[in-house]
Amino acid sequence: MYGTVVELIWERPEPRGRTIAPTDRGRIVAAAIALADTEGLSGLSIRKVAAELRVSPMRLYGYIATKDELLDLMADTVYGEIAAALGTPTAWEEALHEIAAATRDAALRHEWFVELIGGRPHLGPNALTVMEATASTLARALGPDAEDRLMPALGVFNAYLVGAVRNEVTERRITRETGTDEAQWQASVAGYLSRQLATGRYPTTRRILDTQPEDNTPETFAAEVAIIIRGLTRTD
Repeated sequence: MYGTVVELIWERPEPRGRTIAPTDRGRIVAAAIALADTEGLSGLSIRKVAAELRVSPMRLYGYIATKDELLDLMADTVYGEIAAALGTPTAWEEALHEIAAATRDAALRHEWFVELIGGRPHLGPNALTVMEATASTLARALGPDAEDRLMPALGVFNAYLVGAVRNEVTERRITRETGTDEAQWQASVAGYLSRQLATGRYPTTRRILDTQPEDNTPETFAAEVAIIIRGLTRTD
């Protein structure tokens, strides 16, 4: 029921006095992440994680109550990787680029992560650390008189990151599944597309395609982030 108070895993202590492996949630999460990195979330189950750890599935339930809790822990571990990659840049623009790049790098290391972000925010300690870093940096960028713009700016910045990394991960998955990379796909549809563009009905699209940079590179990603940042911080 909406509004019901529940005990979240972040505040629930691990069982004590267990001497049979696994001895902590960290080992469980590490095994789950390794499994998801190989098989994706569709191949993840409590039973498979238990098998990796050579214990019965029931033993894991002493540490996690549900698979959703396991997914929360996995996501927060990835947020920990993002947080660990953040330095202490003095310029807010540099800091936002760093947050974006760290998010992209983590998502490409753990492609399943893109399936867990978006929608309701994650509230684990590492996720909150990244959220605070993003919000405080945007607050510096917008200035003290723009509190009413902070939440929308945070939403736009995060929405771009989620969409961008999902697009890139989706392209990688399609390449693996079809055996055809983006350049090969573009070559296969080039004739059709050229004929359509030659009709003159799509002049802007044609101009974009004639000048577009290579997709899915760190440089392209950084350029897109720069556009988002400039738009969010304009004052006119």
